[in-house]
Amino acid sequence: MIDTVLFDMGGTLEDIFVDDSSRYEAAKRVIEITESHGYPLHTDVETAVEKVKEGWDAYGKQRDSDNRELKPEEIWGNFVMPLFGLVFDEVKPFAEELAYMYEVTHYHRVLRPRVKEMLEGLKQMGMKLGIISNTASLYQVFQILDDYQIRGYFQDVTLSSVTGYRKPDENIFKVSLYQMRSKPENCAYVGDTYSRDIVGAVRAGFGETFHIHSQLTAIKDVGVYEEKPTHTISDIYEVYAILKAEQG
Repeated sequence: MIDTVLFDMGGTLEDIFVDDSSRYEAAKRVIEITESHGYPLHTDVETAVEKVKEGWDAYGKQRDSDNRELKPEEIWGNFVMPLFGLVFDEVKPFAEELAYMYEVTHYHRVLRPRVKEMLEGLKQMGMKLGIISNTASLYQVFQILDDYQIRGYFQDVTLSSVTGYRKPDENIFKVSLYQMRSKPENCAYVGDTYSRDIVGAVRAGFGETFHIHSQLTAIKDVGVYEEKPTHTISDIYEVYAILKAEQG
């Protein structure tokens, strides 16, 4: 019987997307943050957009090849800011500031409708609740949960930036399970990508999986249908409704 429900963050509990305005604003903030720490970049925003993308594309190729997440200082100090002429030791003191800013600025984020009602229903059922999230910031997920006023529902938040493992690597799921003190067969996982969320949870032995579509689904899941979710939903509230019906 399911007694634990674990959630992905971006694309699942919240809708997220990227557009030209968010790319521009994130690059502008890179310039502002770097200059505030005494390193003027002497570049325009359009050039900064291109360099930030180039650095992240390079990091993405390495990251996606082994499902490992580097620390903020390694990402920004070794992949992104060297394109602006800065070296690792210069970037390290404010790398998390850049990482946090990028996560909340490069992506538009908004909590899905009825998330709070869904979480409250699961809480009333006695479910243990947690989050497993791929993120390149150490603190962003915690802060945004506070901003949404839902952090108190979760007994654990497991992040790739902390563990070093990215979904679908089984280790990040195992870390969460140990911290939740839950058995995989008694866990349900809710996510928006087949390639990261559904594949990872199935391989980790989770009892049930829920897939909800997001704007990331088509981008991240091209040709990936290795594992089928137990449930495909269109409204996050269905997680509660389905599990409640299963328990009678």
